[in-house]
Amino acid sequence: MALMGTFGALAPSVQADPQPLWEFGFGVGALFFNDYRGASSSHVYPAPVPYLIYRGRYLRADRDGVRGRLFNRRYLEFDISANATAPVFSRNSAVRAGMPNLDPTIELGPALQWHLWRGEDERLRLDLRLPVREVFTVSAAPTGIGAIFAPSLDLDYRSGGLLAGWNFGLMAGPLYAQQRYHEYFYGVTSEFATPSRPAYEAAGGYSGSQLLFAASKRFANYWLGAYARHDWLQGAIFVDSPLVQQRSYWAGGVGFVWIISTSSRMVESHD
Repeated sequence: MALMGTFGALAPSVQADPQPLWEFGFGVGALFFNDYRGASSSHVYPAPVPYLIYRGRYLRADRDGVRGRLFNRRYLEFDISANATAPVFSRNSAVRAGMPNLDPTIELGPALQWHLWRGEDERLRLDLRLPVREVFTVSAAPTGIGAIFAPSLDLDYRSGGLLAGWNFGLMAGPLYAQQRYHEYFYGVTSEFATPSRPAYEAAGGYSGSQLLFAASKRFANYWLGAYARHDWLQGAIFVDSPLVQQRSYWAGGVGFVWIISTSSRMVESHD
């Protein structure tokens, strides 16, 4: 379950109109997700929704998370990508019964973003995003568990007319990860093998694909957003793991934020 790519994906898309230098708010939301990609066990959790938009020249906090703008061009941008996963408690999963819990993880790394196309009025844009992130467990003794490559095509639309103010986003792409990452989630050592859960060693490579749709709107004093994500694991290198119970499923979430404060300084938010 990727946490940053949930409510982070709902944040406003880049707009051409002048925007406050920063906005801050806080709210609540609900997330529906599987314990890990391919798990049959799923949960609905309430979640805090921090809201931070910062439109500085060299530092941005927006739909892609907090990022340093190491260089910026009209068609090419290089920034910092971040993501995370939630902990998995084996007592809540029949297929993982008796196995160790999975610590939450954090992912950090560079991302190249190529602005493939933009409409004349900046309302519609198509980007190719190429993030590579190293993954670490969040525990008393953090451990590196490999790297993830998550290329995606991102289509963003800032609507007008009757739906003025609404932002819609569509993101799709494959996932790839190293052997250590797949082994962390899908490997079964001989120590924990059972007649119904044979030993399994995961390999590195293709991890399936994702499609995400998000919609959000910034009102005068609050912000509202929702997203839905579909995962396909057909063809994934680890699909034969006994810990993979389904190969196609949905996740989603909604969020509501009260805008607490905004900057009086206005900036042009587009490149």
